[in-house]
Amino acid sequence: MRQFLVDAFASRPFTGNPACVVEPFDVWPDAAWMQTLAMENNQAETAFLLKTKDPARFGLRWFTPVLEVPLCGHATLASAHVLFREIGVQVPVLTFDTMSGPLMVRAPDKGYLEMNFPANNPVQIETPEGLAQALGAEIVETWVGNYAVVIVKNETVLRGLKPNLAEIERICTKDMIRERGSLVVSAFADPDADYEVVSRFFAPGSGIDEDPVTGSAHCIITPLFCDKLGKSVIDCFQAYPGRGGALTCEVIGDRVLLRGSAVTVLDGQLRV
Repeated sequence: MRQFLVDAFASRPFTGNPACVVEPFDVWPDAAWMQTLAMENNQAETAFLLKTKDPARFGLRWFTPVLEVPLCGHATLASAHVLFREIGVQVPVLTFDTMSGPLMVRAPDKGYLEMNFPANNPVQIETPEGLAQALGAEIVETWVGNYAVVIVKNETVLRGLKPNLAEIERICTKDMIRERGSLVVSAFADPDADYEVVSRFFAPGSGIDEDPVTGSAHCIITPLFCDKLGKSVIDCFQAYPGRGGALTCEVIGDRVLLRGSAVTVLDGQLRV
């Protein structure tokens, strides 16, 4: 059985967000086995695919090293890349059946894949006590969707963050009652940047101190910043130190389109 390592939201190797993708199964393996393989891979996500009678439709599940998650953008992009580029599926649009409902990915156009995800419109709240201290920066606004989201003063502040992850996990789980231990930090980009919104994503409660590029986080910050900028399409960059990745995001009704590219780094043979 083949397994691929793919850098998602990347135009060249060793950038973007790596994900492992296992070639499609005929039936789902035991969940404990999938979790064990994800732990062995030790990537932010390992994606598992299931064949169906429809060549354009697959089951899709995502596992971090410690748990199964309901939505993962970069591993969905990586899965579509593997099906289109490595396995040779020839359809205009793939549909993935997931815990978050059907997710569609359009075949590459000018090198970009386009994912169609549900928008997750956040609600503004008062900043919980201790969150700014845990982050180590002044917080301009605090919002909640599936994840907690904060906006900081500028890109320089965002890039320099060294948060207390244990406190981030505690506050975002207990005080904000959101998906456990997850915090999106965002800001308007510097004026000379070739993108408009910059972010970082900390998820210690899911076994990920910091995620390089997070599609599900952009389901929240895309409607938030499109509203602030008065636009329907924005260019975003997730500024993980030393890597990072770019994506173009668009709001259409209650959906978010996420556009990005991917690169296969490794094609290996599983012996288990």
